[in-house]
Amino acid sequence: MSLRNIAIVYRKEMREALRDRRTLISTIVVPILLFPVLTVGMGYAAVSLIGEATRQPAKIMILGGEDSPAVVEGLKNTKNLIVVATAPDYVSQISNKKIRAAVEIPSRLAADGDDKRPVKIYIYAGDLKSASAATRIEKFFTEYRDTIARERLAAEKLPASLLKPFEINQQNVVSAEKVAGETVGGIIPYLVIIMCLTGAMYPAMDLTAGEKERATMETILSSPISRTHLVLGKFLLVLTASLVTAALSVTSVGVSSWMIQRFQDQTSGIHVKIGLVAVLSVFMVALPLAVLFSAALITIALFAKSYKEAQSYISPLMVVVIVPAVAAMLPGVELTPQLSLVPILNVSLLCKELIAGNYHWNAIALIFLSTCVYAVTALFIAVKMFQRESVLFRS
Repeated sequence: MSLRNIAIVYRKEMREALRDRRTLISTIVVPILLFPVLTVGMGYAAVSLIGEATRQPAKIMILGGEDSPAVVEGLKNTKNLIVVATAPDYVSQISNKKIRAAVEIPSRLAADGDDKRPVKIYIYAGDLKSASAATRIEKFFTEYRDTIARERLAAEKLPASLLKPFEINQQNVVSAEKVAGETVGGIIPYLVIIMCLTGAMYPAMDLTAGEKERATMETILSSPISRTHLVLGKFLLVLTASLVTAALSVTSVGVSSWMIQRFQDQTSGIHVKIGLVAVLSVFMVALPLAVLFSAALITIALFAKSYKEAQSYISPLMVVVIVPAVAAMLPGVELTPQLSLVPILNVSLLCKELIAGNYHWNAIALIFLSTCVYAVTALFIAVKMFQRESVLFRS
């Protein structure tokens, strides 16, 4: 095997790739901007939406309450609650978001006795503004219930502390890295895996189906370089694009984590932190996966006669990659020796553990070796397919 010939092909393809705008965008621009946009942009949007739902007045309807005028009046005076006229179609109005909630007040709410009928709050489950209105209503009735209890205790000359004999506090006992593993540990590997795939996708299609479409494949094959050297040179270019995309993605993850940490340092709550070692570990685990994607993409795109046809062939591969990557985010799916042999899913689960600061060396070795075996197999198939005339000149 001539490394010089492979290097010649690699340099030639690299020059052409650097002139391709689509390759540059998918390899450099997208991974740099993706994570900051997702973390900062989506975070800001989520905070804005939640804040708007919290501040915006909500229309509600009161059902019953004729014998509890104080309760009805208290609801009407509650901040950010607008009581509308009672109507029998309250379910339809909630469904159409004309009102955000309806509260049914049982008769004799504040009276003594054994009647324990609950206060019912009808909402639109899943709607943020409806949930916000329900929270305000529930807060009002909680305070009203406590007031009644304190009055009854006072009437019996008992201390109000009987209502709350002890406090309940939650306290985090694990590191910020483990918190990050549980909160964003499944999302980050998913995005890194997708970036590895998309970074290799456009160069792979251009170096195979693109060559056929431009009618330059015959010229390249007539050069005094063996087909093995040609396919390895092309493969290294695709792998370079995939690794650059992965490296920029992981770097973007680190920068985004730093931005999140700086923001959390100014607020209260549990801090989410992704360490440098975890970021580097994710990149190392992604190396054999990038080899697997690069070889698989070259093999699939080689069967296409045009760039557009290559896109249609590769589209199902996106589903094959996304399904196991998403499965790693499902609750209850944890890294086991059996799952360590499942391609893509094993890497996604391992990255989740690495972000959480858990280094299971046996699993790391098994996953790294198995992924390397899959990658070498895919590369071997790519070389074999490049040597078949029926594939290269398929009509």
